[in-house]
Amino acid sequence: MPAPIALTSLDDRRNRAAREAARRRISWPANLAPETVEFESQGHLLILGGELDARRAAARLVDRLPGITLLVTERSSAEDDPSLEEIWNATNALPCHRAAGANALHLEGYLGRFLATLAVEGESVNLAQATLDRPGFDLVLDLGAQPHLALELTPPGYHAVHWGSPEGEQALETLAESVGIFETPRHVRVNAELCAHQRSGQPGCTRCLETCPADALASRQGRVEAWIEVDPNRCHGAGSCASACPTGAIEFNLPRPAPLEGYLAGLLAAYREAEGGHPVVRVVTASRRLEEASEAAGHVLDIELEELGAAGLDHWLAALAAGAAEVRLQRDAATPATLQRQLEAQFAQARELLAALGHSPERLAWIPFEDDGSARDALPRKTPLVARPQPTLAGGKRERLNATLDWLAAQGSPHGERHALPAGAPFGAIEVDLERCTLCQGCVALCPTPALSGGDDTTPRLAFREADCIQCGLCASGCPEQAITLAPGFLAAPERLETRVVKEEPAFTCIRCDKPFATASTIASIQRKLVDHPYFAGEARARLEMCEDCRVQDVWQELARDPERQLKV
Repeated sequence: MPAPIALTSLDDRRNRAAREAARRRISWPANLAPETVEFESQGHLLILGGELDARRAAARLVDRLPGITLLVTERSSAEDDPSLEEIWNATNALPCHRAAGANALHLEGYLGRFLATLAVEGESVNLAQATLDRPGFDLVLDLGAQPHLALELTPPGYHAVHWGSPEGEQALETLAESVGIFETPRHVRVNAELCAHQRSGQPGCTRCLETCPADALASRQGRVEAWIEVDPNRCHGAGSCASACPTGAIEFNLPRPAPLEGYLAGLLAAYREAEGGHPVVRVVTASRRLEEASEAAGHVLDIELEELGAAGLDHWLAALAAGAAEVRLQRDAATPATLQRQLEAQFAQARELLAALGHSPERLAWIPFEDDGSARDALPRKTPLVARPQPTLAGGKRERLNATLDWLAAQGSPHGERHALPAGAPFGAIEVDLERCTLCQGCVALCPTPALSGGDDTTPRLAFREADCIQCGLCASGCPEQAITLAPGFLAAPERLETRVVKEEPAFTCIRCDKPFATASTIASIQRKLVDHPYFAGEARARLEMCEDCRVQDVWQELARDPERQLKV
C-alpha cells in the first residue's frame, strides 16, 4: 500500500501560485452572444390560497401592480388581525372568485403567459379573460398549504410561499419588480438527428424525460414520428437532460460540453506546467462557492457551474484522463432532488467504469453538504494518471467519451470481461438469434448511432460496434423477427472498439435476371409467411424468387396471355 501523500506549507504555496497561473492562462468557455428567451410581463397577478392571506398579500401589492385577481382555493384559518378592516378596504374592489374543489383549477404557463382555467358548472372558464379581459395572467402568487404546481423547479413568474415567511416577503418584492421585458439564456438545444427517442414509430430512449425537475421536456407525437421538445420558457438550465442524454442530442449551451472538456484539459495542463502538484478537480455550483468562508487548498481546482448537471460522467472521467488525481463533486442543498438522483446514477456508473478499467473508484467522490473544508481540501489518496495529450473535441459526446475510456484503459488494467453496470447505463451489446435474423436491415435503419451497420447488395451482413451502443432498445423493439435482445454492461476489452460481423450470407439473385435483391433467409421467411396466399399459388409461387421489376413483368405477361383472368389478391 503506497504511503499517504503529505504536503508542506511550501508545497501549498507553490500549488496556489500554479493554480492562479493556470486560471490566468486558460479562459472559461463562454458564448459571447448566447441565445436568449424573452419574457414580457405587464404585472397582472393571480393570487391563490386562503382568502385572508390572499387579501393580505394583495393589500401589499395593490398600489404596485396594475391588476390583481384573487382565487380562494382553501379556507382561511380563524385569526385576529387588527388591520383586517384596512386590508378589506384596500382589496374590496379586487375580483375575487372561489374554486369549487381541489381540482377545479387548472394552471399552466410561465412569466407573462399563465393560463388559469376554472371549472364552473361543468364548463372551463378562462379566469383572466373573465376578470381582466386578458388572455392570461403575467404572475402567480400561490399561498396555499400545498403548491398548486408540484414541481421542483417552478416556471418563472410562479411563487409558491407561505404568508409571513422570509420567502414570502422576498416573493412580494420580486413580484412588485416583475413588470417589463426580461431575458434569460436559452440553456439547452436539441439535435433531432442524434436523438434516440423514437424512430419509425418504435419507442426508444426516454432518459431525458425522466430527469427534468422543471417538467420542461415533452415527447411530441406527429403522424409517424415522435420527438423531444424543450420548452425554453420553463427550462431552468439544470442540465440533467444533457447529462443523461447518451448521444449528445440534448446539449448544454452554457458552457458547451466540448469546450468545457477542453477547458478542463487546458487548466490541468497549465497547472502542471506551473509546477503544481497532486491536482484535485472539484465540481461546484457558483452559488455554493460564494457561500464558502475560505479559499480551497492550492491543489484543488474548482470548476464552478450554474448547476451541477452541466457536467456529467463524460467530464468527470475526462478530468481524470487529463491528469487530475481525483474528481470531487460538491453537494449543494439547493440541487433539486430529481437532478441529485440523476447525478447519483451517473456517479455510480462512472465508479463502476473506473473499476472495470482497473482504476480505484475512489478517484471520484462526493463532498458532504456540511463539509467544513476538510473533505474539500483533503489530499488525494492516489497520484495522478499519465495525462493524455490535448483531446480532439471535434467529435460528438459518445466519440469523446470513448476516447476518454480508451485512454483510461491504456493506463489501467481492464478486466477483459463484461462488467455489470447500474440499471439504465448506456453501455452494452446486443444478442442476435441468427436463425431468426433475415438481414432485413431494419435494425440498421433504426439505430441512431453507428453501432449497427449493414453490407451492400452483393454481400448482405449485419455488423455491430459495442462502443457506440447506448442501449436505447430501438433495434430490439423494431425487429420484425424479434431476433434481437439487449445485453447491458461494459465490456472492458479492446473488442468493444472493434466492428464485428454478426451475420453475413450471400445475396439471393432473381431467378429471371440474376440481380441480387435480398438474402436467402429473407426469401425463405417470406415463403413461409405467404405459403397460403392466393396471389402466389401454383406457378405464381416463383414470383417470390423474383426481384420487384421481374415480378411486375411476370404479372403483366400472365394478363396478356389471358386478359379475362381475374387475379385474386
